[in-house]
Amino acid sequence: MEITSAQQDVRSTFMRGSIGQMISGVIWLVSVVLGTWVSERSAILVLVLAGIFIFPLTQLTLRLLGRSGGLPKGHPMNQLATQVAFIVPLGLPLIGAASLYNINWFYPAFMLVVGTHYMPFIFLYGMWEFAVLSAVLIGGSVAIGMSLPHNFVIGGWFTSLVLLLFAALVQITPKFSRG
Repeated sequence: MEITSAQQDVRSTFMRGSIGQMISGVIWLVSVVLGTWVSERSAILVLVLAGIFIFPLTQLTLRLLGRSGGLPKGHPMNQLATQVAFIVPLGLPLIGAASLYNINWFYPAFMLVVGTHYMPFIFLYGMWEFAVLSAVLIGGSVAIGMSLPHNFVIGGWFTSLVLLLFAALVQITPKFSRG
């Protein structure tokens, strides 16, 4: 199987990443709503614990939409997708260390890890849009962490909106990508 064909399978199966990004955006939104109006602790717990379920919720949503929940067994992109899935959990100690130093760096640190996590999606999906998403989250994390180090929720609001906007845009504008 050629790479472009494998990437087309990924785009088709996962609806150009729109479902996963929508679910991620909703989880970030619930987290930041709790961080704004309830407590930092509840916000952190929701983002970390609910984040574990992003892929299973994506699969469930795809199946509810009448689609396959994943790539077929033996597909050449399955191994890369599995490796990519471990980037965020392996970044949790970094997020924890940043948050222990300054609790207001929780969202910026998470943004940095998630933005880095999206870099391999450029190849996995064959979509330049993931480069933009990655750059926006990484750049936003640095800008927010450095310029607003005393605001707990701004990174959460920023990321939830970026993810939800990305989910909508990649679904309604597929003509701008290669596939």
